[in-house]
Amino acid sequence: MDVQEHFYDDDPRHGPADARTTLTETDYFFLGNGRIQAAVQVCRSGAATPLGLLIMDPERFGPKRAALTFDPDTGLRGTVVGIEVEGGIHEPQADDLRSEWIDPDRIPVVKVGWTDRGVEVEERFCCPSGVDPIVSREIRIRRLPAAASEASLVTGDGHRWPLPTAEAWLTYRLTEGRVEISQDQDRWPIVSGSRPGLARCATGTAWDRLFDAARRQLPAVISSSGAMDGSIWQYNREWVRDQAMVVIALAQMGAHELARTMLVRLLREFVTRDGDTIDSSEQRPNSEVELDQNGELLLALKAYVDWTGDLAVARDHWPIVRALAEFPLRAVFRHAESGLLHNRREYWERHHAHGIRDGMELTYQLFVSIGLESAAELAGRLGHSSEGQRWAQAAGDLRRAMLENERFGLVHEGCLIKRRGVDGKVQAAIETTPEAGLPDGVPLAEPAVHRLNPDTSAILPIAFEFIDPQGDLAGRTLEENEQLWNLRWEGGGYSRYHVSSEPDSPGPWAFPSVFVARALLEAEQDERLGRVLDWLLEIGGAPGTWFEFYGPRPVPPYPQVGIPPWTWAEIGILFLHHLAGVRPHPGGVTIRPRLPSRVPSLAADVRIGAHRLHLRVRRKGIGEATPIELPPLDGDTEVEAVVP
Repeated sequence: MDVQEHFYDDDPRHGPADARTTLTETDYFFLGNGRIQAAVQVCRSGAATPLGLLIMDPERFGPKRAALTFDPDTGLRGTVVGIEVEGGIHEPQADDLRSEWIDPDRIPVVKVGWTDRGVEVEERFCCPSGVDPIVSREIRIRRLPAAASEASLVTGDGHRWPLPTAEAWLTYRLTEGRVEISQDQDRWPIVSGSRPGLARCATGTAWDRLFDAARRQLPAVISSSGAMDGSIWQYNREWVRDQAMVVIALAQMGAHELARTMLVRLLREFVTRDGDTIDSSEQRPNSEVELDQNGELLLALKAYVDWTGDLAVARDHWPIVRALAEFPLRAVFRHAESGLLHNRREYWERHHAHGIRDGMELTYQLFVSIGLESAAELAGRLGHSSEGQRWAQAAGDLRRAMLENERFGLVHEGCLIKRRGVDGKVQAAIETTPEAGLPDGVPLAEPAVHRLNPDTSAILPIAFEFIDPQGDLAGRTLEENEQLWNLRWEGGGYSRYHVSSEPDSPGPWAFPSVFVARALLEAEQDERLGRVLDWLLEIGGAPGTWFEFYGPRPVPPYPQVGIPPWTWAEIGILFLHHLAGVRPHPGGVTIRPRLPSRVPSLAADVRIGAHRLHLRVRRKGIGEATPIELPPLDGDTEVEAVVP
């Protein structure tokens, strides 16, 4: 693997300040309908344009400065809208910006209020249509100076329109790679069905803002063809792993049509005929294949089928499903003495140049085993019984070898561990080779011991209930993982792994912290769970938008940090699969809510197939909760549950 692959030359020190992604005191609200994508920038620090609008083509990825409304000299200045009154122009000021999400007509709307020298304005941004590539911007003048007679609407790029009333509407239309702006006499009609059937989940706590942010923004950042940048403005590349998790979240959130589009694109375009998968938009040699991706895509396929009832996707793509299941079982990946899978790439994409030796990675065993179980279940439903039996056997063999093999398994001294060499020794540390090419200042370049454990990926068997979340193995693994909280910083959050082995920068990561939150919820460690969710609320701000990680970064050669959609997906799964506990399956629906101590009740409305499940859960008394088992839904269904 070329270590230069993720080196970039976009230097935020050059050009306007708006090119920087991590501006101080700045929020980004994401809007989109698959045919247009937008981010409303609200910068309260004065470091950049206070209220800017980035319009992007969701089919084309790029850094922040590649947005279609970004000017190389003035940044987002041209997207500022002001009110001209008697020769003076009133514009948004950094020290007086109020922003929030609202949901009139059941579609996400960004509301930003500002006041400048007596003029008070409210602006509203939305994608009113599910098919037209437009962003609508409504300007409501709440107060003008008493003596004002006439007013005009002016933009930073020179547009000017008369303003005969206190309301005006601008439309930004994406046409052949450029943005056309026009003033309308009235607002675009809101199409409330543009995102039909999206789930609702409410606990009556501040944590509800996390789920609301996810359901508003995750569908907005995926193109109509199913394309999604692994981290917006950062990587400009795609991964099966990330998108498989997003498919699961979309299916659970009720965005079934979008989930299908994304899933079919992955199956058709991101899997080779042999069953190899694409990561970072590349195909790898066997020594560097991310084997977990095969399992995650098979898991996503089963989850999609369970939530939608659309078994045709599996039937129509069965040769690809077969190839996905068979690929990791090839002899080149099988460790002869244990049957486990091995190569020289780890879950977070470090490789031989970083010191990763040939060995067995925990997540490769975990997800391939889960994926083979998923494929086996689908095979049984489609009449491929011999394949299903073989995959089920292989899944069980991997599980047993991973958890029970005393010499080669991924359990050591009562904890799940990240990696073990083909010689059976725990790979506890790494050392870089000369070709690593690391920039100065990153921990892996420091003269120190570079530890591989603990690693949040070792939490995933708990989050996926692959092991008993409340058993001793889970408890000791979670305790070991606590080293990653505030490891070299203050303020909260888990690093993805021990930062001494970090080839990037030390700092907490958002979506791995949600991995831990999912595991903590299943383990009923409520205090630590609350600490994670409170931290996410704080750093996500008003929009509920999370950067990949929080900390200093050598830019360039590394790209500016961006916003991974995966975080929204993990939050959606946390709420619907774990908190609400809704689990559709071929025999019906299992409901097994888990309410942490700060959540007295929960209400959820989810889409399963063609029907709705309306769930209300409240806590009362003590004892052990019994899962509720429903037959397949034959109509909209209401369920009330009481848990201890």
